Amino acid sequence: MLYNLLRPLADHFILFNLVRYITFRAGAACLTALIVSFLLGPMVIRWLKRLQGQGQPIREDGPERHLIEKKGTPTMGGLLILFALTISTLLWVDLRNGYVWATLFVTLGYGALGFADDYLKVTARNTKGVSGRVKLIVQAGVGLITAIWLTWLARGPMGMALTFPIFKEFVLQLGFLFPVFAMLVMMGASNAVNLTDGLDGLAIVPTIICAGVFALISYLVGNRIFAEYLQLHPVVGAGELAVFCSALIGAGMGFLWFNAPPAAVFMGDIGALSIGGALGAVAVATKHEFVLMIVGGLFVVETVSVIVQVFWYKRTGQRVFLMAPLHHHFEKKGWAEPTIVIRFWIISMILALVGLATLKIR
Repeated sequence: MLYNLLRPLADHFILFNLVRYITFRAGAACLTALIVSFLLGPMVIRWLKRLQGQGQPIREDGPERHLIEKKGTPTMGGLLILFALTISTLLWVDLRNGYVWATLFVTLGYGALGFADDYLKVTARNTKGVSGRVKLIVQAGVGLITAIWLTWLARGPMGMALTFPIFKEFVLQLGFLFPVFAMLVMMGASNAVNLTDGLDGLAIVPTIICAGVFALISYLVGNRIFAEYLQLHPVVGAGELAVFCSALIGAGMGFLWFNAPPAAVFMGDIGALSIGGALGAVAVATKHEFVLMIVGGLFVVETVSVIVQVFWYKRTGQRVFLMAPLHHHFEKKGWAEPTIVIRFWIISMILALVGLATLKIR
């Protein structure tokens, strides 16, 4: 909004020339989202406490200490993330950019699904919420619409092509299967972040790290000079997603202020599903889906631990892990919550460096 209002004035007032630069607007979006989070955070948390009373229902089959330490903590704190992210993005992005609108669509669409899921949990006082089948159908519908939208925006042969890290020229043309693949990327990222969100601060910091990496990737692929120098596949218009990713960083840091141990509020499905879908959409738009699997490797491992646990238990009646997702396994082994969280953060940082390295190793 500010970009569209101030850019025409840049020829008359040199200070307004700053809005022409994505880097300036990305920094401003991050700071704006952080300020919005700080201002709205206390009010949102008080409102959630009044709305929910006893807070988020705690799984009885989970780690025993959760029934004591986390009882009464409100959920649906992802509302704060969505407020800050959306407000900041709309303020600083070029509103004519289709990639941003497509990414906001899947973010808010998955957020609405998460809101319904969280609301059913806190009103019915159980941990079930929206049924798994309905959740997958809605995710698939929103994801497929977004995938087709992003494919149309890309146009040309690259619109339906799959690129790979390290290989600078090889691409795989998926044709009309690409929207299905892109839909699965967004669904997978959304559910992976949701599974990781089980300890205070565990999911939001890896999300911030991923958003930081993809803010850089978006800027690079959206700039033809940098893309050609690094031998990346350029995506015209994708640079504006750097502003969106920066807003996500600011919103994530603002939420972490209140989610740091001991958490004053939990993210809930409204936050986890939406930010996971957002990361998936950005990865699809920038043609770096496999890099998301590397940078978000922690989310992948958490998801795989659940799949392995369920598969093996159904076949043998025995568990591979003491409890899934993986972070609960380490809780059962006696690791302190801060130890698990901080070590997982370190792993995310290492994976981010590996993902960034693929931009140059081509």
